[in-house]
Amino acid sequence: MMRKFLTSVIALVMALGFASCGRKAEPNSTEEPTKEQQTASQKTPESEKTEAQTETEQTTDKSVASESKQHILVAYFSATGTTEKLAEYAAETLGADIYEVTPAEPYTDENLAYYTDCRADREQADPSARPEISGSVEDMEKYDTVILGYPIWHGQAPKIIYTFLESYDFSGKTILPFCTSHSSGIGSSADNLHSLAPKAIWLDGERFSADTSQNEIADWLDENEIGAASDVGRFD
Repeated sequence: MMRKFLTSVIALVMALGFASCGRKAEPNSTEEPTKEQQTASQKTPESEKTEAQTETEQTTDKSVASESKQHILVAYFSATGTTEKLAEYAAETLGADIYEVTPAEPYTDENLAYYTDCRADREQADPSARPEISGSVEDMEKYDTVILGYPIWHGQAPKIIYTFLESYDFSGKTILPFCTSHSSGIGSSADNLHSLAPKAIWLDGERFSADTSQNEIADWLDENEIGAASDVGRFD
């Protein structure tokens, strides 16, 4: 009897011990994270936050850089192709948009036979002459700088350039004129154009010959502190 009683007591004690161990093991499922786990959990959101901030800062930097660039248009009239070549040099150098001032009625060789009372002679002698232009510049308001090229006719800019300047609002825009000629300088041609866009900022113009190189055009633009544009294209 005594042996059975002791056996029962031992069995009861062992059963209570197992039950106690089982109850102590339960808190392990809700135990506090280790220091390493806490560090890892803290780093993840901070890392994501940093990446998001970095992306935002990069977007802002690009926006500011874009806004700081000059939006440049090279506009030109060329009856024989000489001015066109130099205008293209300027546009290529700057990465700028380019627009050809195209007459609605093209000029023929007869129209340019100077001192024969040809069309060019009559237009240049008429203060009110304003030859019609075919097409127009899209979004002229977006440009803050205009490189304006033209040939010299009887010492002045062709009257179609007058038409061009009177067709848009150049208030606050910078205009840098240049002309092409065999020998005549830019003379008073640029000064006479100022009155057609008086609210623009006019820079001193320059005369170039037909054999002017792209490097010379680039140097001239650099001297006038004309920088690269953000938009590249060509108007028809």
